[in-house]
Amino acid sequence: MDALVLGFEEMDNTQLLLVGGKGLNLGMLSGIKGIQVPEGFCVTTTAYQEAILHNDTYHVLLNRLTTLRADNREQIREISREIRRMITEAEIPSGVVTAVTQVLSRLGSEQAYAVRSSATAEDLPHASFAGQQDTYLNIIGVDAILQHIRKCWASLFTDRAVIYRLQNGFDHTQVYLSVIIQRMVFPQASGILFTADPVTNNRKLLSIDASFGLGEALVSGLVSPDCYKVKEGEIIDKRIAAKKLAIYGLQQGGTETRQLDSGQQQAQTLTETQILQLAQIGRQIETYFGSPQDIEWCLADDTFYIVQSRPITTLFPIPEANDQENRAYVSVGHGQMMTDAMKPLGLSFHLLITPAPMRIAGGRLFVDVTSYLASSSRMMIIDTLGKSDPLVKDALMTIVERGDFIPISPQAEAAAQSGKSSPGKPPVGVQTPIGSDPAIVTELIKSNEASVEELKRNIKTKSGSALFEFILEDIQELKRILFNPQSTAVFMAAMDASAWINEKMNEWLGEINAADTLSQSVQNNITSEMGLELMDVADVIRPYPQVIDYLQSAQEGDFLEGVITLEGGQKTHDALTDYLSKYGMRCTGEIDITRTRWSEKPAILIPMILSNIRNFAPDASRQKFEQGRQEAWDKEQELLDRLKQLPDGVHKAEETKVRIDLVRNFIGYREYPKYGMVSRYLVYKQALLKEAGRLVRAGVIHDKEDIYYLSFEELHETVRTNTTDYQLINQRKEDYKLYDKLTPPRVITSDGEILSGQYKRAHLPAGAIAGLPVSAGVVEGRARVILNMEEANLEEGDILVTLFTDPSWTPLFVSIKGLITEVGGLMTHGAVIAREYGLPAVVGVENATRLIQDGQRIRVHGTEGYVEIL
Repeated sequence: MDALVLGFEEMDNTQLLLVGGKGLNLGMLSGIKGIQVPEGFCVTTTAYQEAILHNDTYHVLLNRLTTLRADNREQIREISREIRRMITEAEIPSGVVTAVTQVLSRLGSEQAYAVRSSATAEDLPHASFAGQQDTYLNIIGVDAILQHIRKCWASLFTDRAVIYRLQNGFDHTQVYLSVIIQRMVFPQASGILFTADPVTNNRKLLSIDASFGLGEALVSGLVSPDCYKVKEGEIIDKRIAAKKLAIYGLQQGGTETRQLDSGQQQAQTLTETQILQLAQIGRQIETYFGSPQDIEWCLADDTFYIVQSRPITTLFPIPEANDQENRAYVSVGHGQMMTDAMKPLGLSFHLLITPAPMRIAGGRLFVDVTSYLASSSRMMIIDTLGKSDPLVKDALMTIVERGDFIPISPQAEAAAQSGKSSPGKPPVGVQTPIGSDPAIVTELIKSNEASVEELKRNIKTKSGSALFEFILEDIQELKRILFNPQSTAVFMAAMDASAWINEKMNEWLGEINAADTLSQSVQNNITSEMGLELMDVADVIRPYPQVIDYLQSAQEGDFLEGVITLEGGQKTHDALTDYLSKYGMRCTGEIDITRTRWSEKPAILIPMILSNIRNFAPDASRQKFEQGRQEAWDKEQELLDRLKQLPDGVHKAEETKVRIDLVRNFIGYREYPKYGMVSRYLVYKQALLKEAGRLVRAGVIHDKEDIYYLSFEELHETVRTNTTDYQLINQRKEDYKLYDKLTPPRVITSDGEILSGQYKRAHLPAGAIAGLPVSAGVVEGRARVILNMEEANLEEGDILVTLFTDPSWTPLFVSIKGLITEVGGLMTHGAVIAREYGLPAVVGVENATRLIQDGQRIRVHGTEGYVEIL
């Protein structure tokens, strides 16, 4: 039978389920040479289980609790309160009482102790659960300690702990509590030490918070602590706070809050020597555990005691690279409008296609821009990135201006000048086509369509290893199309023309962002057509009430088959099937091949179709397109007429007309290369899932989607050998769950430092939230904060507020009158479509989904680039 109590010195790293995360870490700390840990022991989870094991009411209440959702606060509060009452009134088993009494008599039962909770789901590498359970300080006497053991057990069911477990997917029935009994230290000072700076993420910057007395004053927010920053053995920053209060232990037990005298309030808590000594201890503990640590310490009689160490779970991982020194990385997701974590198969496909130097971190891709920043042409590259996202530019400028970060080396210069493209941009040497004949675009599209059809025909005959070799060959064809100089030249010509128009119309006519209106309702924009054609599907369904009722209650299954029997059902089926044959490869986060496509789950489209039926009259798509085309034509005539009135006006008007034609004929094609890529992705995916089905039947994997957690190469090897490493797949699933909760940075360094960048704009109205203006106009309306496209319930005139939009969100754009996203740039998909539909839009608005509440009235300044909450 497992022990009821274990001394710190008796523990080993296999005993998490006996002593919990906090207890286990204290046991490990006790074994580090030179680290002082106040002596103590754990009352194990076996004791907790014995106390509640035979209580039927506890199990009934626990089962009720497991059925609740995290937002069901009232019931959680009621059931949790009842469980806590039951535990605090329960009798502690006699064996537990005896075991605790014996250890206390050996350590000194009249001494003061800290009694702390240690849950099995706590202080883990992926979930800290910090502060979720209770701690009691300066407890004296066996009876008092036994009473507080029960209180700690009960704190497993505080409302906050229950809700935290529900939010993080922990099963209440599988979480147990151990209680730490640790000799009380009465410190002159105490605090927290982070071995990586929690604000900047920098792994080389160590951060210390310190205040007088017990650490409870700091943890509870009673005082603002001193804050010291240490980098590579040197104090680089000190902030001395006014510390009016401190908590101290009382002789008879318990604690009291005392007012500090005026001299001590302003005094530095730790000396320089003590700061550096503590920093050294922190680095020693970090090295032992192998990851950045959040450490609780106290100083008594000039000795530092460590009372806790846990992993810092909120740090974004550093991109994987062989040479980790002095590197800078830019997020790919922010440029691609998909900042969600990707699964390994999705990451590996992207790596097979991109020519840029990519690294993986936290389930995301980052471009290593070090060599570009080290080159003499760095400003050109930073400006290029800045046009798309000013926050990236500002972050990179911070790195360059520091001067000590990236040296300019001959090798770096050679690498940057060797004809490689700049990160996320087309290859150099692209020539702008002469003229602006839209036939070029028609030919490019035809060529791509023919290539995809050929792929569909040829892949049918491939299986096993031959399939993987075939896909690798076809990826060369995909790259040839994606990076075709003529294709790139077409949309670059349009983008350059658009930038020229904005610059010159502002200079000559004082008109801001004139190209936005000129970009409305252009031809050959596959993404905007997709939104309008879904309105046409709604037109087909609108006359048939039976079909509408059916769609309102349709489940996720094969609703397309079920609709055929209804009046208008065949027409509905045909319209949707046609739509899916053209756009079924699309989905949210489509650059990840593992994401569910519309053709795989057509029910995703139902809310958007019903919204179109509700919000629009028949033939609205054609009217919408014509209205945009007319507005663009009117703007063109107005600009040309005004230009002709200027000195040298005829020449200026002619130059402008050439650029307008480039925009009107070519800007729509900007959306096509990605459409071509995801068209191929669906074909590859279907073939790979067929192989996955064979692997499931052969018992090699349990589920077809297990293949998503292997890279392309690993999957090839699995198919070739008919074996797989399930431990690896399960670990990747756990990693993905963790990565999915992280927010990726725009720019991160090899020290782990996150640079967010700032907008350098004066004269914004008070309270305005700054962003990047990408589609002109000012609009007011109701904010709809939507994080998941499938849950969108929009009404005409709403303003969409979300993290990011990729092409799959386009069908929602027909219902809204303004757009705000946290991520985006001038030429990302959301911006292009917003301009084409004439929607005022501001992107790159940091924390928009948190700062703006759903339902608030807001004003979007799409011309100036800011948002006001009204």
